[in-house]
Amino acid sequence: MNVEMLSRIQFAFTAAFHYLYPPLSIGLGIVLVMMEGTWLRTRNPIYHNMARFWTKIFGLIFGLGVATGIVLEFEFGTNWATYSRFVGDIFGSALAAEGIFAFFLESGFLAILLFGWDKVGPKLHFFATCMVALGAHFSAVWIIVANSWQQTPAGSHLEIGGHPVPLGHAFEAADLGRARMVIDDFWGVVFNPSSMDRLSHTLVAAWLAGAFLVISVAAFYLIRRRHVAFAATSLKFGLVLALAASLLSLVTGHSSAGGVAKNQPSKLAAMEGIWQTEGQAPLHPFGWVDMLHGHTAGPKIPAGLSLLVAGRSDHVITGLNDIPPDLRPPVQATFQCFHLMVAIGFSLIALSLWGAWLWWRGKLDDTGYCLTRWFLLLAVPSVLLPQIANQAGWFTAEIGRQPWIVWGYLRTSDGLSVVVKAHQVLTSLIGFGLIYLLLFVLFLFLLNRKIQHGPEPLEESHDLPDNWLKQQRA
Repeated sequence: MNVEMLSRIQFAFTAAFHYLYPPLSIGLGIVLVMMEGTWLRTRNPIYHNMARFWTKIFGLIFGLGVATGIVLEFEFGTNWATYSRFVGDIFGSALAAEGIFAFFLESGFLAILLFGWDKVGPKLHFFATCMVALGAHFSAVWIIVANSWQQTPAGSHLEIGGHPVPLGHAFEAADLGRARMVIDDFWGVVFNPSSMDRLSHTLVAAWLAGAFLVISVAAFYLIRRRHVAFAATSLKFGLVLALAASLLSLVTGHSSAGGVAKNQPSKLAAMEGIWQTEGQAPLHPFGWVDMLHGHTAGPKIPAGLSLLVAGRSDHVITGLNDIPPDLRPPVQATFQCFHLMVAIGFSLIALSLWGAWLWWRGKLDDTGYCLTRWFLLLAVPSVLLPQIANQAGWFTAEIGRQPWIVWGYLRTSDGLSVVVKAHQVLTSLIGFGLIYLLLFVLFLFLLNRKIQHGPEPLEESHDLPDNWLKQQRA
């Protein structure tokens, strides 16, 4: 393989591995705020116990997220130096904002969250929990802003050799080392046409990841009949967030897809396997793209895509046949990743509604009830579904952007470092693979150990009412 393909594989691998952890920390941060806030309001010791247990899980996830994210910063300079020069003015501002508004906020209060249970007052600890959760969300804000600007550049202009270039300039190979994007309007960059849609969809997906981690562990305990009160209560917290986030994902996903239809028609055509430009464009629930004959096989909902995009059946959708072949993204990969994400999204809605129905019936922790037991058996592996959906959604966005690394300005093939050779990238890719494998095994080992150990006995929790302890001992 050539240096371009190897560099793309390396960045995709390291970014995908890193992206296992931030959604969990964002979603679990919300759960911690819910649990600790409920404890402050009710002083029920079970909520205190829950908050302490899930804080330990949060600390493990947060640490892996930080460790795996550092590598990505270096890859911009090593493998993608031309790209880094091109977008440095834009990314420098966004990443600096992440450091100021997100990283310092998280790191400043993280120690209080993890180690301050017995050292600060309950209200100050809850404030620290809120700040860490807010910092995790802020981190996502600036990363999504930077990435969305690549999808839909705004608030900036192109310069070559320090001179502004008018719109429509034909970008040539000789310009590569001298071209860069320059900010005209910082808030124009932040609120580029796709940033808010993509941010809302990403955050909702992260909430699902955290919610289903809680649901999975709680279901495991209930099946084993361990920590039953703890598990049943944790399950309810997870279901509240899962139900809200899964339904919101429909809204944010629809809005994001509408933005793609407007700003990136070639991506939409690939996502839905649309070849002919037409009104009443069909919607494919699933299928297979026949690249040889320019056809998408599978069931179709007549005029479904036109209705979803514009609310009317005669809305014209641009097809792949009207897009030059060298400007089309990899259609099969984009189509399948998008439909995998959508299928998992509806599965999570169904699972959340099922759990909510059992809760309403008073059967949520009744493992003798057939529907409850089946729900719990499915809930244990459900922690994987948001992760797969998050990865599929990210692959849809990035593969569907090709051949552009900055939409309409810089091709991916032109963003490489000119001095890096294929064998160097391959060697580092193998090295990263081995290191990340060890990190992942260590993560699973530590996570499993914490789950197997379970929460501390309630009698060992701090700040419990004396009368409650007496009742329990009696």
